[in-house]
Amino acid sequence: MKRTLFAAAAMAALAAAIQPAAAADMPVKARPPAAAVWSWTGFYIGGNVGYSWGRSDTTAQFFNNASGALLSTSSAEFDLNGWVAGGQIGHNWQSGNWVWGIEADFQWTGQDGNALFTCTPTAGTCTPTAVPAGTFTTASISQSLDWFGTLRLRVGVILVPTVLAYVTGGLAYGRIDSDGTFSGFTVAGLATSNTFSGSATKAGWTVGAGLEARLGGNWTGKIEYLYLDLGSVQTNTINTLMAPPVLLSFDSRITDNILRVGINYLFNPGPVVAKY
Repeated sequence: MKRTLFAAAAMAALAAAIQPAAAADMPVKARPPAAAVWSWTGFYIGGNVGYSWGRSDTTAQFFNNASGALLSTSSAEFDLNGWVAGGQIGHNWQSGNWVWGIEADFQWTGQDGNALFTCTPTAGTCTPTAVPAGTFTTASISQSLDWFGTLRLRVGVILVPTVLAYVTGGLAYGRIDSDGTFSGFTVAGLATSNTFSGSATKAGWTVGAGLEARLGGNWTGKIEYLYLDLGSVQTNTINTLMAPPVLLSFDSRITDNILRVGINYLFNPGPVVAKY
């Protein structure tokens, strides 16, 4: 009996000793791998396409070229609408949920428009008395925004790790071409006209906003709105055969509203790894 009790006690003690050791030998559940978080930091390059609603706010002034007297003033606003397409390059720096950077872009456009102006006398005359009543000196102008570019700062906030909302603003510049026909009459009442053309590269400013999101890999897509103000451009012409000889001066303020979509490739150093 004593031997049986002793054997049972020994077996119980052995089992108690083995159980912790066996538990120690059981595999420990592995910690899940750290999640990779998208980073906006790095250089990027891309392209864009869109549409632009431009405006030329133009005033035409007719002067007696001999005396310098103002003969008439006429104003018109006309659209410079058309497609835009181009490319951009920039760099982002991310700090927490904030992203700031710099971007330059260059755009080709199909924006153009035209208007007709009439010299109706306010002082003096644009049309000799030999011309039938109701017939006036006129000028037509066609303008186009051939190309433009911008150099802008961007400041954005991360809505979710792969979606960025931003505002942007800075320098804008572009080339405006102007051409047209100036038609009037000689002292004998004969019709006369001349054509004119000119171009100017103007600097101004731009502001806007956009939304950019990761598409996959290092590719991102964006939708963006920009407002451009390129200031005023002047175009002058003289018809010395008119009676009196008339100097025509155009002063056009050029503004633009642009909506475009684009795609970028971000050359970043790799994703940021979240730590636990």
